[in-house]
Amino acid sequence: MKIAITGATGFVGSRLVERLQADGHSVVALTRSVDHGRRVFPKANFPKVEVMGYSSLESGAWQDGLFSGCDGVVNLAGAPISERWSEEHKQAIMDSRKIGTEKLVEALAKANPKPAVWVNASAIGYYGTSETATFDETSTPIEDDFLSQVCQAWEGAAQPVQDYGTRLVILRFGIVLGMGGAVAKMLTPFRMFAGGPIGSGRQWFSWIHRDDLVSLIMQALQDAQMVGIYNATAPNPVRMAEFCKTLGKVLNRPSWLPVPDFVLEAILGDGAQVVLEGQQVLPKRTEASGFTYHYAQVKDALDDIV
Repeated sequence: MKIAITGATGFVGSRLVERLQADGHSVVALTRSVDHGRRVFPKANFPKVEVMGYSSLESGAWQDGLFSGCDGVVNLAGAPISERWSEEHKQAIMDSRKIGTEKLVEALAKANPKPAVWVNASAIGYYGTSETATFDETSTPIEDDFLSQVCQAWEGAAQPVQDYGTRLVILRFGIVLGMGGAVAKMLTPFRMFAGGPIGSGRQWFSWIHRDDLVSLIMQALQDAQMVGIYNATAPNPVRMAEFCKTLGKVLNRPSWLPVPDFVLEAILGDGAQVVLEGQQVLPKRTEASGFTYHYAQVKDALDDIV
């Protein structure tokens, strides 16, 4: 296959590019900085990767023929949510996903022939947060908070690809575990013997190992029966206290010192909501698709990572 990827240099995208190339496919890595893209994917190590620049929030000549000859598109681009949410950054979070996806769909309209499949990222923030509710792919949002609004707008912007005969798969990501991302932020206090439950510890932590997520994206690209919404989470979510206890065991460090809410809020502002509230999400359609998890239990995932 020839696959175009936005967000190709990111935490998930870079591993996906490695996997695609290892499996013999070619990649068009779309990036706002070609120089950065070429540093991440040097030609000597990534001979099957073509780095191309694009203007994610503006229409332009970059859209002409961008996806022609591509078998699929994977849209992972979006401003990070693990930063302080100033009003300016909240706008960037929304625009990078909604407008960014709309501009890519404009490029799809100009492609001839059209890619057969479009895999679009979303997030389990779509459902809202709850300590008691359980969500699957059929669940509707229980509250209209900012992250839910972002996810709804993101998914809505991708829907028109179906008008062009392109199969659409939307993957709602849980918290992605790998060496980097959320785990990297949590390792330091544990290694300093100061780790423990974050917030109340009762909030749900719905997660997925990065390699399982990449495998799910690969399946979505190749399995013509996959259409619509799939939760990209492991089948065994845990409460935050259990996650932190397991991380402590894996690191052979204590996990009794709670991290107060105000510490996270001081660092992340409104973005602390992602960690402090959470939701229990089950991947019912994902399991029904026949997907096999290599890391279904959080201890197995953390053992592999750390």
